[in-house]
Amino acid sequence: MKCPHCNTGIHEAFAVSTIVTAPIVINLANHAIAPGLIWILNHQRCPECHDSIILLERQTIGVAWTDWKPLKFMAYPRSRSRPIAKEVLDPYRQDFSEASKVLADSAKASAALSRRCLQAILRDRLGARKKDLNDQIEEVIVSGKLPSHIAEGLHAVRNIGNFGAHALKSTATGTIVDVEPGEAEWNLEVIEMLFDFCFVQPALAAKRKAELNEKLKQIGKPLIP
Repeated sequence: MKCPHCNTGIHEAFAVSTIVTAPIVINLANHAIAPGLIWILNHQRCPECHDSIILLERQTIGVAWTDWKPLKFMAYPRSRSRPIAKEVLDPYRQDFSEASKVLADSAKASAALSRRCLQAILRDRLGARKKDLNDQIEEVIVSGKLPSHIAEGLHAVRNIGNFGAHALKSTATGTIVDVEPGEAEWNLEVIEMLFDFCFVQPALAAKRKAELNEKLKQIGKPLIP
């Protein structure tokens, strides 16, 4: 498994720290029966970042109750962190971070933040001039500035998000509207690819160029402009 705090691959070794039980409840007035519950707290500390990972698990006991299925979810942290390269600047960094943090609680809010972040990148970093996000995506794809895998990812943002049925996703990107399954997660994936293309790779290229120019300077050769 990956640590949800630092994204380092770690061995899953949860310990059961606490068991909280709730008895069977019988309401004689309306003949209703609620199953007994067991809440199990699973705790583990990441050996790399030393932060806690807590999973809660609910199980039913005592009666056959088809509506109360086993449930297991992460209680802390609420959502998996997504590392952001130091080269990524604000406001893109802040919007992406907030979109990642709220994903577990509200896919709608996460998608609204990620659409706003995406639109800002297309406009500020890739030269999109159109007004709506849908048109900006098409403009950048047609420009040929992006590698094919990122262009395909951008195209999928519109398809997965069903922009045709939800015009506000294109015209008012920060508006909270219904999302399709997997839409919020995919938006974040595409933004991560754009972060690498627009921020990380240019910074690495500039660093390599500076190092090469320093070597050329030392041996008296012309510098690379």
